[in-house]
Amino acid sequence: MRKIARVLAWLVVAAAMLFLAVQLSFLARIWWWRDHNPSTTAFMQARVDQLRVRGPEAKLRHSWVPYDRIATSLKRAVVVAEDAKFSDHEGFDWEAIEKAREKNRKKGRIVAGGSTISQQLAKNLFLSGERSALRKGEEALITVMIEQVMDKRRILEIYLNVIEWGEGVFGAEAAARHYYGVSAAGLGAEQSARLAAMVPNPRFYDRNRNTSYLTRRAQTILARMPAAELP
Repeated sequence: MRKIARVLAWLVVAAAMLFLAVQLSFLARIWWWRDHNPSTTAFMQARVDQLRVRGPEAKLRHSWVPYDRIATSLKRAVVVAEDAKFSDHEGFDWEAIEKAREKNRKKGRIVAGGSTISQQLAKNLFLSGERSALRKGEEALITVMIEQVMDKRRILEIYLNVIEWGEGVFGAEAAARHYYGVSAAGLGAEQSARLAAMVPNPRFYDRNRNTSYLTRRAQTILARMPAAELP
């Protein structure tokens, strides 16, 4: 029994050390990305792997642009659509999370998430799209790291450059050129509102660009954009 207890103790210690090592590796990369741009993300890699099943030469459309070369209208639209309290919270919007939980309870299934931009960035950079308590816990830890290491402007800059905006389309620059033939800096207010409305389900809206819901959602975002607070 003593031998078994010692083995179990060592297994617990080993698991704890492995967990700590993983978290430190995440923290090191987040620290590096304070002033270096990520060349890829976990979501990008997963998507290109899927695309290459159909075509081995498949590539993503992605081009990094600095914060100042992204239209202010797009920044406002995305903040309004995805995280209205972005500039004020420390990574989590507890009110939005509670509202999402209540909505999901009433529907009996997951229909809302309540994730902030920081949480979404954590997921995009490091994690998969699966839904599990373990993954949500890891997402929360990474979110805290991101908020402690980066300022809000940098968080929004990376987010706008790495999120998916269509089939193989990642980041604001690629999205602006894919949908409107302009640069991210050249987007107008209505174009920005429509792009922001696509964020929750970008591949679907890439294929279905004129749904009535997308139009209504874009108009709602457009009306709220002047009130958006940017970092």
